Amino acid sequence: MNSRMKIVTASLWLFLPLVAFRNWQVWDRLPARVAVHFDIAGRPNGWMSREGSLQFILLFMVAVLAVASLVMWRVRMPSSAAWAVLGVFYVVLGVLYCGEESILAYNLDQAPSRVLTIVITSLVAVFGLTTLYLVSGRGPQLPTTGHVFADEVHASPVLAFAMFAPALAELILAAKVPAGVRIVLVLSALVLAAVATMAWGGFHYLFKASGVEIRTLGFRLRSIPAEQIREYAITRWNPLGGYGIRGIGNRRAYVWGNQGVRITTTDGQIFLGHRDPARIIHDLDAIKQFAH
Repeated sequence: MNSRMKIVTASLWLFLPLVAFRNWQVWDRLPARVAVHFDIAGRPNGWMSREGSLQFILLFMVAVLAVASLVMWRVRMPSSAAWAVLGVFYVVLGVLYCGEESILAYNLDQAPSRVLTIVITSLVAVFGLTTLYLVSGRGPQLPTTGHVFADEVHASPVLAFAMFAPALAELILAAKVPAGVRIVLVLSALVLAAVATMAWGGFHYLFKASGVEIRTLGFRLRSIPAEQIREYAITRWNPLGGYGIRGIGNRRAYVWGNQGVRITTTDGQIFLGHRDPARIIHDLDAIKQFAH
């Protein structure tokens, strides 16, 4: 991590004293029992003591900040993808801060809760940053001509169903709720449906003489030129690392299961998940043999 990214990451921790300071400013005016949870229409449906409310938001922010610092500290080579991930953490903490401001405003002046605005804004911001993450660090485009040794597919119908079921439930529920709530449910359902579609279609690994191309839903995610491949080996993926497209900086993983092949390149490491990793090794050997 370079000095600039270190400063921007460390600046995340300023959210903590800022929230504490805002509570200190209005502490004597807050009621002993404050409304802290609201439904999507802005009506309060949960209460806590003011001390408990402050402790909860501070501890929750500390947890988010600890995760953000740990994730960003692992970045060796800052990239657009790394900045996008850092941006997501800023959005999350910004949402928490705005949520706390909304709670204070309601309990002090009965100001309408901005739950709907906060949710929609955060979803749009995360969508934009996720798009930036996907289009960054894709590597050079491999030649479109040339023989394709193999087209391996790595999908997960089980995970696809696990995402599609709640998406369908949210769409059904959206037809029975007010317009403001409907927008949030539809946006959330679209995100789940997109992930379900990706898990169903899976990652496609195209092995060519010029290298490996990773695609999903017809979109090129990453290209690994043959000359950049240094070594590779079968290994297991830690489920705690999550599934889908993972990693920032010079590490990236494409995985729906716990098995795969880790490829070491001149730029970093790439993990290709697959139920039969021996096939991936065989295809990589074919690329190497062709190069020799």
